Amino acid sequence: MAVSTPVNGGVSFWHAALGRLVERPALDGSVEVDVAVVGGGYTGLWAAYYLKQADPSLRVAVLEQRFCGYGASGRNGGWLYNGFAGRGVFARRHGKDRAVAMQRAMNDSVAEVLRVCDAEGIDADQVQGGVLEVARTPAQVLRLDAFVADEHAFGETEVQRLGAAEAAERIGVDGALAASWTPHGARIQPAKLVRGLAEAAERLGVEIYERTTVTEILPATGTAPARALTSGGEVRARYVLRCTEGFTANLRGEKRSWLPMNSSMIVTEPLPASFWAAVGWEGRDTLGDFAHAYMYAQRTADDRIALGGRGVPYRFGSRTDHDGSTPQRTVDQLTEILTRFFPAARGAAVEHAWSGVLGVPRDWCSTVALDRATGLGWAGGYVGSGVTTTNLAGRTLRDLVLERPTELTGLPWVDHTVRRWEIEPLRWLGVHGLYAAYHLADAHERGARARTSPVALVADAVSGRH
Repeated sequence: MAVSTPVNGGVSFWHAALGRLVERPALDGSVEVDVAVVGGGYTGLWAAYYLKQADPSLRVAVLEQRFCGYGASGRNGGWLYNGFAGRGVFARRHGKDRAVAMQRAMNDSVAEVLRVCDAEGIDADQVQGGVLEVARTPAQVLRLDAFVADEHAFGETEVQRLGAAEAAERIGVDGALAASWTPHGARIQPAKLVRGLAEAAERLGVEIYERTTVTEILPATGTAPARALTSGGEVRARYVLRCTEGFTANLRGEKRSWLPMNSSMIVTEPLPASFWAAVGWEGRDTLGDFAHAYMYAQRTADDRIALGGRGVPYRFGSRTDHDGSTPQRTVDQLTEILTRFFPAARGAAVEHAWSGVLGVPRDWCSTVALDRATGLGWAGGYVGSGVTTTNLAGRTLRDLVLERPTELTGLPWVDHTVRRWEIEPLRWLGVHGLYAAYHLADAHERGARARTSPVALVADAVSGRH
């Protein structure tokens, strides 16, 4: 295995592995529909799919600035799992029972995505191997134990606490002292899922316009409906649903709504049978850890390791990247994590590196909402847990649009409000300071420190994450 210079950017390895599809036509002229969905990622496509399935008479249009899955939906780590942003906050604000209901809905959403893949013939390399998260320092073990206790307190009794030997039986991570494991997780190939979902929506009659940039979303006023102003014309609709996640800041008036947090990934060349014989990973569990600046990984269908984490966390002024281009220092950081976890992978070629942005609300809580008076709806702020949460969001938006009171519309994230992010340069200073603190805390804990670094505790308090 020889070291090589990886492909940098190109949106993602996931799209590159499939080859670029011919992009759909752009909007050419003004149109009127029942529901306009802004954003051709998982959230928008799930919403359009479920709306059209529930009411085939609806005119539903998806407006996408590049191509479906250009954003986080085609660049993520492929974790279809039951974690979501904000459970603790929802429990404090709305009561534990409602937070438990949200968690159960997330568990069901993992199964729902797999069900739709089966029903629609979507091959997304899906394998339900669960989620393994390892602790490699004494301080991480303490956080792992607290996590397992918290999961059990919310009724997640299927979450198991594994010792070092039990963890190694699943994946041979070097230096793992303990781990947690839940069955509510599956590995997917993100681009395969988003492309298959777009095709399924089109089969139902959803119109998808790519290469159509929405610059502004306007509320209904008087007798005039809500509108989406685009590069190809004006779209008028009874409802306009904003499903733009990390790209929300590009819309007029939304610069400080959700912060576009950067996350980066690398993928190795296919690794030999001797490596997998030593490491295992036969169940294809998704893999994470209990570091503050955490990593996430999967074993791909063609026997690579795809691994991600935070590199440069945020660009000044809420700017987004250029087709996933990634600084070399971030590639080096992720490669170092790879070889720390799997020494036998040292010398394996890293073939592709890329980045993407995820949406982070100021209180780190995901949300879904619909304002009937203005005709505007939105969902997002998934803080990196969007592969499954987007499905729940899509079904919830369906029920809100169709005015169907259901268990989903009663979940605590519906109509959750959050204050806006600070102005620059406070945003940039705060986010970069936060992740510098987390990296420093992880370094402290890799030393002799047995408990969580106070640096991380201060960072958590300042950020509002807990």
